[in-house]
This record gives sequence, C-alpha cells and structure tokens, in this order.
Amino acid sequence: MDQQGVRPVGRPESETKTGKVFLSLFNELNRVIVGQDNVLEDILIALFSSGHVLLEGVPGTAKTLMIKTLSNIIAGRFERIQFTPDMMPSDVVGTHVYDMKTSEFYLKKGPIFTNLLLADEINRTSPKTQSALLEAMEEFQVTIEGERLPLSDLFVVFATQNPIEFEGTYPLPEAQMDRFMFKILVDYPVREQELQILKAYHNGFDPRHLEKIPFNKINYQDFLKEVREEIRKTAVREEIFDYIVKIGEQTRKNGNVSLGVSPRGIVALLLASKTRAVVRGRNYVIPDDVKESAYPVFRHRLILRPEAEIEGISPDEIIREILARVEVPR
Repeated sequence: MDQQGVRPVGRPESETKTGKVFLSLFNELNRVIVGQDNVLEDILIALFSSGHVLLEGVPGTAKTLMIKTLSNIIAGRFERIQFTPDMMPSDVVGTHVYDMKTSEFYLKKGPIFTNLLLADEINRTSPKTQSALLEAMEEFQVTIEGERLPLSDLFVVFATQNPIEFEGTYPLPEAQMDRFMFKILVDYPVREQELQILKAYHNGFDPRHLEKIPFNKINYQDFLKEVREEIRKTAVREEIFDYIVKIGEQTRKNGNVSLGVSPRGIVALLLASKTRAVVRGRNYVIPDDVKESAYPVFRHRLILRPEAEIEGISPDEIIREILARVEVPR
C-alpha cells in the first residue's frame, strides 16, 4: 500500500474499449498477484499511456513477477535485463559484429528492441550503462554508431530497485528519473492477503512456470491506436489545467524541496489523469484523477533538501501537503 492509502481500483462505468480492456488485464493479473490492486492499476495506466515505470520495494514483494505476468498476458515481445556493475551500454542496445563468413559487419540488436523491457535492479549498473536508456525512453529510438533505429510503438520500460540496500548500487541520474512517468511503491500485503498467497503456493502455484497458467491472452497492439485515441479525446476543463499547473508550481515553492517538478512532470500528470479517467469509464477528467495520479508522477521528481531528509520527511508527505493546500476546482 503506498503512502496515500488504499484507494478503490477503477471499474469502467461505460462501454469504452479502454475500460473493458483495462478490466480484462486487471482480472488476469489478479489471478497471480495478490494484494497489490493499486500497484496493478498504476502499471496498466502507465502501459496505456506509453509511460515508463520505476517499481521500488523490498525483495520478495512480487515486482518482477508483476511484469513477467503482464508479459504473459499481452501477446508481444518481452525482454529482461538483469543489471550488474560490469554491464556495458552495448549489452543493452546492441553493437555491430564482424561476420567472418561474409567478411561484413552486421547489427546484433540488444534486448532493448522489444515491447516490454524489464530492467531488473536498474540501480546496480553504472551511470554509463544507465544512460543507454535515456534516448530510448524519451525518443523511442536508439543510435548505434551514428545509425538511428526506431523502437516498437509498444516499447515501455519497467525498472525495479531495492530502497534499502545501497552497497554496490548507483543512484539514478535526475535526467533518467524524470523520464519515468511513474514511481510506484510496492509494499507488503496485509495479513489476509499473505494467507491467500500461502494457500495458493500450498495448492501448487509456481511462479517459475507462468506459461502453464491458461491466461486469456490479449493482443494489446490490436487496440493500441483506439486506446490512445480515447485518451487523446478525453475532455479537460480549463479549471483542471489550472489545477495541475498550480500543484506543479507549489512543488517548486515548497521549503523542503530543492528541485521541484519539471514541465515534463506536469505533462505526465495531465496524461496520467486523462488515462485514469478513461480506464474508469469516463471521457472527462475530475480533480480526483489528478490527486491520485500526483503521487506516482511526482514522488521521484522531487529532490528534497538535506534538512528535510534528516527529519525523515518523504516526498509523499510533501505531495499530500500540497494537495491539501491547493484549492480544488468545483
């Protein structure tokens, strides 16, 4: 449960294509993932928005399992990179290799040429290797030896990191953090949910063999254009635009923050709010869509002052304080 508390997971209130697909994906994910409804909702909102996600949680909270399950449900390519300190950028994007038979170089593409990319323990590799993702995450292309190569329309990065273990890790650069649409906190399930997990394992569930689960697979690429069009057409009143801008401005004026949210973060909040409205069956944004989206969109973009960190103040507390202060449009 993230720090803004448990919220009711959206259910489509109308017969929109996006709402129905969201519900189908959510129900299939729930067959494997227990007790992380808010996290699953945010993952799907990011997917529908073509936004990248940073999942942060202690080991054993099913971060990797969530993305592996999603890749099994969605028909499409999936690659996983286990980041380590000795990795090089070419291990991510690929490189030209000499073929002795033809006496020519050919491009050996890296795992980044996929639909869903799971960057596991992304903070365990050096900034040099992390930077290989910057162009891909922002421009959906990579440049290899001067040649620009486009990535899939479905390309989304899901990265994981451990918030408590810092030995042998490298902090993500601010420029890369800002390219993640969401930072989602994955916490422990409650007691009843852990009992449900135990019983599932007792009855034979094995996360190492997800391919044996008869998922109702969905070809996301078939309806990608329709989903994006529904999100694009979602109505936003002038008061909502103003509300979003005011929240962003307050992050830059807060005394506990040394670096507030960038214009990219403001745009991400608008897109996330529109997508949240659509998956809940509405064709218009309400203030609650903005409030709920502000936490995952802003928490990794706020750089706190050292004094605030010493006092134990979290980005979520600052976001909560800002949301309470900014007047909500009627």
